[in-house]
Amino acid sequence: MVKPRLYLASPYGFSPHWRTRLLPDFVGALEQLGLDVWEPFSRNGQVDLAEPGWAWRVAQADLQDVRDADALLAIVNGTPPDEGVMLELGAAIALGKPVFLYRDDFRRCSDSEDYPLNLMVFSGLPQEGWQDWLYGSIEELQSSEKALARWLKDWRSGGT
Repeated sequence: MVKPRLYLASPYGFSPHWRTRLLPDFVGALEQLGLDVWEPFSRNGQVDLAEPGWAWRVAQADLQDVRDADALLAIVNGTPPDEGVMLELGAAIALGKPVFLYRDDFRRCSDSEDYPLNLMVFSGLPQEGWQDWLYGSIEELQSSEKALARWLKDWRSGGT
């Protein structure tokens, strides 16, 4: 059975501690939902950082993965969130991919009273009910009441 491919846009692969302590929690929770999780640090770890041009190759591979994925989950913690995650999110929005946001950071970095982040981050979400596309805990990713579960159900029934 083909699984939907979810690109996990995250800054957590840059730190060895975060890579071993935080990323497995996200990947495991998403895989439990039946997703094929594309985590760029593990997918593009084969790049030799000693070779000239490695950064361009990594960026191109990540962008191709965003293109090829069925949806994207962006971890948008920080004030502001990681710029690479924001670029991946923007690419997914421009490509018309379903995007889901994860933020358990209580700090706000927005001029809007409604949104906790720059309003462009929410441009890929519906105007009404956008809160269903924003997750505040790993456990909430499992919620059958939120957008990810609804999208998965639709994807499995042939809807994408």
